[in-house]
Formats: sequence, C-alpha cells, structure tokens
Amino acid sequence: MTHPTVVREAARVVAIEAARAYVANIRRIDLNNPGVLVGHLMAAETLLMEIVAAHDEPTEGAAAA
Repeated sequence: MTHPTVVREAARVVAIEAARAYVANIRRIDLNNPGVLVGHLMAAETLLMEIVAAHDEPTEGAAAA
C-alpha cells in the first residue's frame, strides 16, 4: 500500500524525533542493574523498528516492484 509522500515524510520525522527524545532523556545508567539495561535495550529496539518501518513503506511516487 502506498501513502502520500507528505504522510510518509511526517511518519519518518516523528519516528526519528521519538528516538532523539528518548536518547536525550537517558540519564546515568546503573550498569549493575540488568533490569534497567534490558529495559533500555528493549526501548531502543522498538524505536529502531519504528524508524525502519517508516522508511520501508513506499510513497505514492515510488515505482512498484
């Protein structure tokens, strides 16, 4: 399914800005607390998956394969 270019670009910006905001709000991490480390890794993975998904979907100007 293709989406209008403006919608796709907006989704890309939102995904990237969410990742930037998350990183900007990370404070000192207790490296001896595995629960905190796993939580950060899971959040980072989710944000990266959202960025990839936003860039994978074609826009209306893209040629169909």
